[in-house]
Amino acid sequence: MTIQYLKSAPGLTPENTSDTADIVQIMLARIRSGGEDVVRDYARKLDGWTGEIAVGRDQMEAAAGQVPQELRDDIRYAHDNIRGFAEAQLASISEFETELRPGLWAGQRLIPLGAAGCYVPGGRYSHIASALMSITTAKVAGVADITACSPPRPDVGIPSAILYAMGVAGADRALALGGVQGVAAMAGGMFGARPADILVGPGNQFVAEAKRQMFGEVGIDMFAGPTDSMILADSTADAEFVACDLVGQAEHGFNSPVWLATTDPNLAGDVMTLVPVMIADLPDPNRQNAQSAWAALGEIILCSDREEMAQLADQYGPEHLHVQAADLEWWRGRLRSYGSLFLGEDTTVPFGDKAAGPNHVLPTSGAARYTGGLSVHKFLKTVTWQRVAPEALSDLARVSAAISRHEGMEGHARSAEIRLGKMTPVVKRSVNGAS
Repeated sequence: MTIQYLKSAPGLTPENTSDTADIVQIMLARIRSGGEDVVRDYARKLDGWTGEIAVGRDQMEAAAGQVPQELRDDIRYAHDNIRGFAEAQLASISEFETELRPGLWAGQRLIPLGAAGCYVPGGRYSHIASALMSITTAKVAGVADITACSPPRPDVGIPSAILYAMGVAGADRALALGGVQGVAAMAGGMFGARPADILVGPGNQFVAEAKRQMFGEVGIDMFAGPTDSMILADSTADAEFVACDLVGQAEHGFNSPVWLATTDPNLAGDVMTLVPVMIADLPDPNRQNAQSAWAALGEIILCSDREEMAQLADQYGPEHLHVQAADLEWWRGRLRSYGSLFLGEDTTVPFGDKAAGPNHVLPTSGAARYTGGLSVHKFLKTVTWQRVAPEALSDLARVSAAISRHEGMEGHARSAEIRLGKMTPVVKRSVNGAS
């Protein structure tokens, strides 16, 4: 049996991405020219914010008084898991040195970045978890200076729960800024921040485009698009679980794809029936978001067997890949292309998005075919070193010079060979094997 699309995605009207790119390019040029004054102007026009931009550690700590104790406990529970996972990641990599040949030593060092800028979305939803994910991971990696920014609300500023989470995660300061002006201010070291070496965190199309245009001046975590999610399910899956999980991810908005691949036509039919009912039961604006995503980008795909499902998942490269099927170990070993993998019906994408521990800043739009998500690795420079002792010099210089001349690079060849001329007679006899 070939793959059958029981519900296919008609898709969205193509966006004029050149408009976004042009707007961002103009904004960045103005900010580079006018600095903090221009940023304040954008904050007033776009965020409705005229208050102080810089927020210090003392204000983060004071925000605790505006956050209910139960929510503070929940934030700390999530933070402990995220920190613990990041610490385990850090422990899995190490510095080393090795002697490749007698007298030829090489090694690896792990150097934390000096400064990071962490963008925390605050538009349609207040992303408390995003503050924890990016800032905590940078802190564990050993980044010396961390600035966070998040869109302020008029007459409020950064919501207290986000501000509290930033403090718990270890931010040195926050900026009450959203959008292009927020990431540009972090990159430029404005409002008392240290210029960021890397910009991380999810955001809307303007944030993503600003990061893309600034890449090279600063590092970025990844080129991110709308969130997406795929479920792989067989006859053992619970249709209510599957449908609810699809609806939950469609809630992100009109441009967020959700896909189900299954070997069971009965499950497919049940899910097709349940999804519209569950969407209709959501409050607004969640209902409109989910309806738009499901209508334009939702898919239900019937496959002949689990291998065909796995091949389809590898082709799609989903940001979130949730397996609700038998023999989870087979799936864990077989699947190759995903941002984060969720195994079994007792897990769900919201666990990973909010509190389980692994990072929720993940590759989208098929990028999981070639990269993973945010991790301590993004905040570490893996650099190498080498050292040559006399016993390795003769062969190393000869081979390097020969390859250089074959490439037409005479200066390189001479740089290699001049070392031989400076060798002491004792060393020359030693490397040539003379007595």
